[in-house]
Parts: sequence; C-alpha cells; structure tokens
Amino acid sequence: MTDDWVSLFSGGKDSSWALYQALAAGHNVTRLLTVHPSEDSYMYHVPETQLASLAAESIGIDLIEIDPGDLDAHEATDSAAQGDAELEPLEEALTALADDIDLAGVTAGAIESEFQTNRIQGMCDRLGIDLFAPLWQRDPEELAAEMLDAGFEITILQVAAYGLDESWLGRTLDADAIDDLRELNAEYGVHLLGEGGEFETFVTNGPHMDRRIELEYDTEWNGDSGRIRITDAKLVE
Repeated sequence: MTDDWVSLFSGGKDSSWALYQALAAGHNVTRLLTVHPSEDSYMYHVPETQLASLAAESIGIDLIEIDPGDLDAHEATDSAAQGDAELEPLEEALTALADDIDLAGVTAGAIESEFQTNRIQGMCDRLGIDLFAPLWQRDPEELAAEMLDAGFEITILQVAAYGLDESWLGRTLDADAIDDLRELNAEYGVHLLGEGGEFETFVTNGPHMDRRIELEYDTEWNGDSGRIRITDAKLVE
C-alpha cells in the first residue's frame, strides 16, 4: 500500500493553496474532504461549499463530502466545547477512511488560527497521522504574492468586516485588490487574507486544475456584511 493523504478542502484559497503545496511536496493526495455546515461554524468554511465538487472534478482527485447539518454554532456559549464538537464528524470520517486506505496525513490551510489548528493537530495525534499545514505562521504578504504568482484565480464570496462594502462581493482577489486590502489593514485592521473571517473566497482556476470554473450569482447585502449566492456554476475549457 502507498501512503495516502487527505486534503481538508473547501475550495477556498487557503485550503486550495495547502493542497497545491502538498502536491508540489510530493504527498500522495488521493482524497479531498469537504464538510458542509448548513449554518454558522467555528471550525469550517461555510459559504457555497457545494462548489467543492466542481473543483475536485477539475483537480482530478476524489472528493469525500460530510454533511453534519446545523452545528448550532449560533447558540454556542463555550467556544472550546463547540470547536471540539464540530471536529467530531470529521474525525469519524477519517477514522472510517483509515480502514480502507493507508492514511498518512491530512493537509490544512490555517494561517494564524490556533483554535482550528490545535484541534486538527490533536485529531491527527489521536489518529497517528501527520498534519501538513504549509500556510501556518507565514507572512500574509508573501502568501498572497505566491498565490497570485502561481496563477490562482480567486473570487470573494462573502465579506464581514468594517471597510469591506458590497463592491467586494464577487470581486477577484488580484494585485489591485491586495493593494486595497493593504490600505484597509492599515486603517481598520482587515487581515490581508481574511484570516479572521473578514472575507471568504473560492478558487476558480489554478495550475492544479485542468478547467476553470465559471460562476453566475446573485448578491445579498445586510448593511455591514454580505455574500454571493451561486445560481449556476460550470467547468469551462
């Protein structure tokens, strides 16, 4: 048997970059794994996770999908307990998968969140597997430059930070957007890569994909935050 790796994958820029780096490092990634929370989550990317299946098709790696339903994050009073509870369906899925493959490790796209990374590391320790987290503690400026230099095409799906208005919904995260975010970081503290949940993204194309993803969508704006709602998505040459 070969050592198999699983990439924790939402289709967003961070998990996509972690996958890309894992492949570049020679890890045998044979599965992508997406968790689909129906509502808010402390541990997982939420908006438009159904797009992960199209991304997986373009990447050419099998996708495992977990539907935990409503994680009741909006009712949580203990964030630590909530994070532990949200991790359970993921750990159960990986435990079951380890019966079928020679599971060596998982990839994760966390940059600064100890809340998420510590829990995923603890899960890996319990399962006796490795964690590959190539974005961890990296400089956001360098990461942004590397993603764009590699040819990642990134669309902003959701914003929730002072300074980010409706015009950011559906915007491409390119060099001009990074310049604007740099100014918003100086003025309001917006993280350059949205690590604090200021914005969420989806990668529509990259060097690890054989077809780009074309999106059609409507926008929703709620005064100080908003998101896009996908109406159609397809792979194009």
